[in-house]
Amino acid sequence: MVFEMELAGRTLRAEVGKVAEQANGAVWISYGETTLLSTATASDKPRDGIDFFPLSVDYEEKMYSVGKIPGGFLKREGRPSENAVLTARCIDRPMRPLFPKDYRNDVSIVNTVLSVEQDCAPEILAMVGSSIAVSISDIPFAGPVGAVSVGLVDGELVINPTSAQRKVSDLDLTVASTAEKVVMIEAGANEVPEEKMIEAIFFGHEANQKIVAFINEIVAAVGKEKHAYEEQSVPESVFEALRQVCPPEQMEEVVFTDVKQIREERIAKVTEDFKAYIASLTQEEQETMLKYADEAIYQYQKKTVRKMIKVDGKRPDGRQLTEIRPLSAEVDVLPRVHGSGLFKRGQTQVLTVTSLGALSERQILDSLDENIDSKRYIHHYNFPSYSVGETKPSRSPGRREIGHGALAERALVPVLPSEEDFPYAIRTVSEVLSSNGSTSQGSICASTLSLMAAGVPIKAPVAGISCGLVTGDTDDDFILLTDIQGLEDFFGDMDFKVAGTHKGITAIQMDIKVQGLTRPIIEQAIERTRIAREYILDEVMLPVIAQPRAHLSEYAPKIYQTKISVAKIGEVVGPKGKTINKIIDETGVKIDIEEDGSVYVLGNDEAMCLQAIKTIETIAKEIQMDEIYNAKVVRLAKFGAFVELLPGKDALLHLSEISYEYVKEVEDVLHEGDEIMVKVIGIDDQGKVKVSRKALLPPPEGGDKNAGHAPRRHEH
Repeated sequence: MVFEMELAGRTLRAEVGKVAEQANGAVWISYGETTLLSTATASDKPRDGIDFFPLSVDYEEKMYSVGKIPGGFLKREGRPSENAVLTARCIDRPMRPLFPKDYRNDVSIVNTVLSVEQDCAPEILAMVGSSIAVSISDIPFAGPVGAVSVGLVDGELVINPTSAQRKVSDLDLTVASTAEKVVMIEAGANEVPEEKMIEAIFFGHEANQKIVAFINEIVAAVGKEKHAYEEQSVPESVFEALRQVCPPEQMEEVVFTDVKQIREERIAKVTEDFKAYIASLTQEEQETMLKYADEAIYQYQKKTVRKMIKVDGKRPDGRQLTEIRPLSAEVDVLPRVHGSGLFKRGQTQVLTVTSLGALSERQILDSLDENIDSKRYIHHYNFPSYSVGETKPSRSPGRREIGHGALAERALVPVLPSEEDFPYAIRTVSEVLSSNGSTSQGSICASTLSLMAAGVPIKAPVAGISCGLVTGDTDDDFILLTDIQGLEDFFGDMDFKVAGTHKGITAIQMDIKVQGLTRPIIEQAIERTRIAREYILDEVMLPVIAQPRAHLSEYAPKIYQTKISVAKIGEVVGPKGKTINKIIDETGVKIDIEEDGSVYVLGNDEAMCLQAIKTIETIAKEIQMDEIYNAKVVRLAKFGAFVELLPGKDALLHLSEISYEYVKEVEDVLHEGDEIMVKVIGIDDQGKVKVSRKALLPPPEGGDKNAGHAPRRHEH
């Protein structure tokens, strides 16, 4: 069956039953000419021995969807791109809380991008397609979810902006919603004020209601009955036994500390005591108790922490609800790098190092979006196991690391200088040295410090902070927590991360564990984070480094730039790169030439950089009649010699123009490698140049009166 609706002036079309009939749910979905296949599949039985919901989400970018053949040797799509990973995370985050909390069947959601029209983003379509696929399946799900992107173009909010609108938009916001509440926010923004951001979020939420209604129509027509599943709730008898071993007031003492290691030691002791108690029971009782022991201890901790916060108004580390943990900041912690910054908030500590390079070192992207083929700012985030006191071996970055790095990158891009003002590729690497909540926001603060220490002229410093949530039985019953630590994130209902400057927001990422947020929660969370990030900027970061340094590090490469005529690029490069490689060999610099004639010379030696610039400008300059050059003899012939006026530019010095005296053989006067002064005496229609040495020599008495005087001199 085919279902259609109009969305932002384009047709959203969903066809069910066309393909992939063996999946629990599948939809062939298109928006404009962008087409995807979204499928949802669940295992028949729960996975044994796990205490979490095993959901996997994939977003598969097929290069044929934009008429491209993949780069590289294999010519086959390989590991997911960073964009694919981030899109999969955006699909996962709003949907995961809507599955039953004790559902243990494996669920796989796969989105395959089949065709892309640039005005209709496949990422948003994948979110809608995933929601349809699960909603019409027999998999238990409390959806559906609608999703749109929101742009801000010339001060006006736009739903699902076109490719041209995305280029000039001050906002890149993704909003996902159920029929009642917002379930996911992801945003990058050019310092958008808080009030405008809230307006944009609920502008998107309103548009999502039409999508949710559309999906409900599809479910009513073709949806399957949801299947039953094995519930995994802990029997009350297990909690009763646990409370005998560790009464509620004792559990409060166990979790009440600001040191993560102490809390973990106390929990380990409770676990040990509880399992010792279980060992004293009958064999039948032991089997039941041991099966649920770890889950019971987890839920007991969670209930205790939430009760302390919600009822007693007491956070596990004793802070006030709006209080930020102790803060500190440093710059120049590493001696020879281009820039470094160290930021600490409680037990969260992040070191960020900045490296500067030529624009040619920008990252090239194999993307489905024609607007994005490279990026000159790269942020990488590393989360080693020692940062949380664990002993896992190091592996390549996972989805979490990629997501946190992308969030920090998105937060800082709006304040970076343009390529014209600062022609460098920039890489920042955030090393998480210790983690206890919101390391992604710590990496934003550390990166701001590092960039300013490196002398990158950012427009304004950026700070980030996270706000948590504990909800009650009604929508109006909630408590917000500024600067959540790991335990509050683990047992709370929300991780609302906001980064920005004094002027406005540059990035948002919202993760929740409940089935959506109301407007009052979102408004208060955004205001809480504004107050907190301004405090971090004013009280901690700016006193350490108030503005970007005026000069780059002595170890950073220096870039000098000039511009030449596009027609002269070939002459500067020379045949097979001969000319430009000669300049590089002589000066030791790196040279990048853009298609518009912009030339960037990079090196550590200022004199060599300037020499390279001078040589390039000289080559690119047109040779004019009557100009004089210090030329080098490069080849001898019977009729004269060829001399190099400029690198890659030779001229003919005819035998008759060598001297006033008769010259029988060129070798009698000139040899290869000689340097002589010559004057340009002719340029033909093909650009071939003739020069004279004789014209610069004093004529013999009574000799040639037309030798003329010597004009200004050009040397190379």
